[in-house]
Amino acid sequence: MKYRVVVDSCGELTEEMKRDEHFVSAPLTMQLDEYDFVDDESFDQADFLQKTAASPNCPKSACPSPEFYQKAYDCGAEHIYAVTLSAELSGSYNSAELGKNLFLEEHPEAKIHVFNSRSASIGETLIALKIRECEEAGMSFEAVVETVERFIAGQNTWFVLETLETLRKNGRLSNVKAMVANVLKIKPVMVATPEGTLAQLDQARGINKALIKMVNYIAETAEDPENRILAISHCNCKERAMMVRDALLEKMKVKDVFVVDTAGISTMYANDGGIIVAI
Repeated sequence: MKYRVVVDSCGELTEEMKRDEHFVSAPLTMQLDEYDFVDDESFDQADFLQKTAASPNCPKSACPSPEFYQKAYDCGAEHIYAVTLSAELSGSYNSAELGKNLFLEEHPEAKIHVFNSRSASIGETLIALKIRECEEAGMSFEAVVETVERFIAGQNTWFVLETLETLRKNGRLSNVKAMVANVLKIKPVMVATPEGTLAQLDQARGINKALIKMVNYIAETAEDPENRILAISHCNCKERAMMVRDALLEKMKVKDVFVVDTAGISTMYANDGGIIVAI
């Protein structure tokens, strides 16, 4: 195998990527009250959403261990890459780096690079696909790293949440602000910053108005969309995701587009009805 890409499970793999031996998912885990969830093929989104809605507590997540990454790297590939959640949001990047160092102690000749996505969800997916594109174009390891890091710097991820409850339970919002927002049906339009943190870009009263604002922001700011893939993930709201897809395609041309359902970690943060867009 010439290359392998290890993507932490916040990055949703498409069905085609799941069948491609070059991609491996590193599952994060979640805990809510007495329940434990693994973000892999066993994850039951409906069950998780039901338990989260019924609990006054916030689910907690844990990143893959350095040892997991170390074993994932041990695959005989000439070039090895990892793509992780933003280092500002999770310990997954540090864990992947520690796993790299452990692997290099035994295989000092190995070529490994860990990409800090400075994003999440399908932002990670697009980075993994960019790595494959570069590898299949015959680039050297060093050229792949340089090209993909440049791609990451130019990538953008946006999302609109149906509910602020997860942010409230995480302590990101005061109870009063969350309550007022819910009563007034205010929906935030969020964006990943260049540093990999999250910021509120705008807000609107009602989910549809918030989605329209997000679509307009994306259409106005996306650079060179004709040469980029448009990716959309949704949490239990496929029809809404398709509406966002169609609205964006009316405003701009893209190289390709795909829509996926959120996996475990993205489900935890997006919550029921959330939409995430990356390009």
